[in-house]
Amino acid sequence: MRRFSSETSRRIIRYSACAVLVGMLPFSSAQAEGDAAKGEKIFKRCSACHRIGPDAKNAVGPVLTGVVGRAAGTFEGYKYGKSTKAAGEKGLVWTEEAIFDYLANPKKYLRAYLDEKKAKSKMVFKLKKEDQRRDVIAYLATFGAQ
Repeated sequence: MRRFSSETSRRIIRYSACAVLVGMLPFSSAQAEGDAAKGEKIFKRCSACHRIGPDAKNAVGPVLTGVVGRAAGTFEGYKYGKSTKAAGEKGLVWTEEAIFDYLANPKKYLRAYLDEKKAKSKMVFKLKKEDQRRDVIAYLATFGAQ
């Protein structure tokens, strides 16, 4: 086994850390590239259950105004499922990344987040296309907390 000087070891660690950070950049910047106008059109599918905007009221799903940055399971007046409430209590906050992953498969996401094989989501809709998820997130982000 080859031994490195302490300076060489520090360089290897520094370069490894940089490589990890650079590897994370495409995902983060790709999410920021969503098109809110396209997202508004895609959101029409979501509006079967969700409302958004200053006068929005809960429907089959909770109001999504201000969802980006909100703790999961906390919109006033909506009756969330046990798994969503548990995820919020565990610390799940709806960041753009969390929403991106959740929209692909809500039940699978909650099961992984909670490490619970029987976790469920009331939301059965899946938005599989990554670009559509980015666009919807960009649209949601235009509606901060009101």
